[in-house]
Amino acid sequence: MYVETLGEASDAALVVAIGRWREEALAEAYRRHAGASYALARRLLNDNALAEEVLQEVFLRLWNAPERFDAERGSLRAFLLAQIHGRSVDLLRSETSRRRREEREARESPRFGDDIEREVIDLTVSEKVKEVVAALPTDERKAIELAYFGGHTYRQVAVMLEAPEGTIKSRIRSGLRRLQKDLAEAGIGATWAEI
Repeated sequence: MYVETLGEASDAALVVAIGRWREEALAEAYRRHAGASYALARRLLNDNALAEEVLQEVFLRLWNAPERFDAERGSLRAFLLAQIHGRSVDLLRSETSRRRREEREARESPRFGDDIEREVIDLTVSEKVKEVVAALPTDERKAIELAYFGGHTYRQVAVMLEAPEGTIKSRIRSGLRRLQKDLAEAGIGATWAEI
């Protein structure tokens, strides 16, 4: 009866019914407009969970304050989309502001445990590792760079270098042994083992 006619009711009539605490009217409004509302929130926020939160918040606002909608000023969809847009922009600004504040605080606060000597050693080791890797035979260097620095699996490296997987594994093992030996000769064997 009344529930059946809600499907045919205008948006303005739905909002009046929502104002009378008719849950089925809110459900019908949600059925009609949640898809477009969620899509806008998702596009603006680029985050499913946040888009769902904004969607829920906007429909909860409609439930709690349906009088804020004025049919003479536009459609319910336009009203909801404006609410979605506003809340999404607020969230983005808040998140950006929080991130900037945290970055500023991190820059301004003293960093305990900073050890200039350790940083110099790390930089020296890093430079030496780069030198030793660059001195490897090309086949070994490419395989190690793709596997360890590129994050690829042996199988992916094999496809990328157009070589059998077993050959790639051998090149990597051989290159790592050569790296360990050359780094040990440079006096950074212990540091290399920690890495």
